[in-house]
Amino acid sequence: MDVITLLITYFAAMNLIGLFLMGLDKHKAKKHLWRIPESTLFITAIIGGSIGCIIGMYAFRHKTRRWYFVYGMPAILVLQIALFIALLRAPFQIQIM
Repeated sequence: MDVITLLITYFAAMNLIGLFLMGLDKHKAKKHLWRIPESTLFITAIIGGSIGCIIGMYAFRHKTRRWYFVYGMPAILVLQIALFIALLRAPFQIQIM
């Protein structure tokens, strides 16, 4: 498995997890059950699941009244895109095996 395939698989999995966690937390909120901590949702977004969390926010209409989610999740995505572009333009090459 090459590095690109591994990264795509990782980010796809993280985004699916982010989407799932938003849906699960919304379900638990409706049933008045134990909730997923907001920090867990943000950590999932930070480690690569920001797109899934944003889609989950609006698909399940969950956390859309919290300003720190409405502005925080897109801010994390913008920072991740900026980091990705910066790494692509870096003057060094990373060699793995």
